Amino acid sequence: MKKFVCLIWSIAFAMNVMGQNASTSQKKPTTIDPSLTKVEDEFMNRQSAYFLDLIEKNLHTHPPLMETPEARMLTLYMLDAVLHDKYAAYREPVQKFFHHRIDQALTEIENTKVDSGIKIWKLYNIGFIARTKSVTIAFDLVTGNTPEAIGFAIPDATMERIIKQCDVLFISHRHRDHAQIEVAQSFLDKGKVVVAPPQVWEGQEIHSRITHLKRESHTKQKLALKGGKVNLEVVNYPGHQMSSHENNVPLIYTPEGITIAHSGDQINEGKFMVDYDWIDDVHKHHQLDIFLVNNWTNDILRIAKGLNPKLIIPGHENELGHTFDDRVPYWGDEKYLGLEYTQLKQTYPVLLMVWGESFHYSK
Repeated sequence: MKKFVCLIWSIAFAMNVMGQNASTSQKKPTTIDPSLTKVEDEFMNRQSAYFLDLIEKNLHTHPPLMETPEARMLTLYMLDAVLHDKYAAYREPVQKFFHHRIDQALTEIENTKVDSGIKIWKLYNIGFIARTKSVTIAFDLVTGNTPEAIGFAIPDATMERIIKQCDVLFISHRHRDHAQIEVAQSFLDKGKVVVAPPQVWEGQEIHSRITHLKRESHTKQKLALKGGKVNLEVVNYPGHQMSSHENNVPLIYTPEGITIAHSGDQINEGKFMVDYDWIDDVHKHHQLDIFLVNNWTNDILRIAKGLNPKLIIPGHENELGHTFDDRVPYWGDEKYLGLEYTQLKQTYPVLLMVWGESFHYSK
C-alpha cells in the first residue's frame, strides 16, 4: 500500500512539473514585442531593416554639415521613427545598424591622423571622441549595454580597440549610460587617465585610481597624459544632474589651442539654479570652440549663451535605455519637453550627428 501511495505521489508530482513546464513554455514570448502577433512582429523587423538600409545610404550621401540640408533632416526623422519602437534595441536590424556604424567609426579612428584642427566622432548616447594632432580625448564612453536587449551593446573586442586609440576618458557622472566600470578599468589598466567626479564608484577599489580634479569654476588645472609628454589645461565646472548627482562639465584646452567642453547630463532647475552662477559667466573667462551638450537639458539657449561656443554638437538623442517617450528625437519634441531648439539653431551653428559619424573642425 505504501509503495502504491508513493507511486501515485510520484505520478502526480511528475504531471505537476510537466504542467508547469507546459505553462512556462506557453508563456514564453514568441515575439520581440509581446503586444504583437508573430506576423505583425516580423513585419516590424522587415520595416526596420528596409528603413535602416535607406538611412545608411542617405547618411553616406549627406554627411554632417554646418548647414543641414533637407534630405539629411528627413533621414534623421526617419531614424527617429525606427528608434521610437519601444523594442528597437531588441531588433536585429537595429543592432546590425548600430554595430556597423560603430565599426565604421573605429576604422576611421584607427586610420586618421589629424594635422590641424580637431576631429570629432560621435559614438553612443553622449559619448564622443575628439582628436587633435597631439591628443585623443574620450567623453562618457560606454558600450550601450542594455541588459534586457541582448546583442545591442558594442562588443568588448570593438570597445578595446576604441580605448586603445584614446589617451584619456572624462566621465561626467555616475549613471550607467555615462559611466561603465569595465571601460574605465580598461583605460586604467592600459596606463591611461580617467577623470570623474568623486561620487563615481565611491567605495570601490577602482576609485583610488581615478583622477578627481577640483570642481572649481573658471580655474585651469593641469592634466598630464602620455606619461607627462602631453599636458591639457582643464576647467572642471561643478555641475549637477538631479538632486544628488555631481556632474562634471570639463572645458578643455588642447595643446593646439582648440577648446572643447562636454556637458554630461547637466540640468538646471530647482536648487540647481545656482549652477547658472558659473554657466552665465563662462564666456567672460574662456573662449570656447566646441560644446558637446545633452540635447534634453532645460533652457539650452541660456546655457549656450553662457558658454558662447563657435559650434554646438548635441548628444543623447534616442538613448535606447530610456522609455521611448524619453528618447529625445532629432525633430526635437520641443513643446512636450520645453526645449528651445528652434531658437538655438537661429542663434548658433548646431551640428546634428548620428552614431559613428565624424566632423572635422578648424578654427
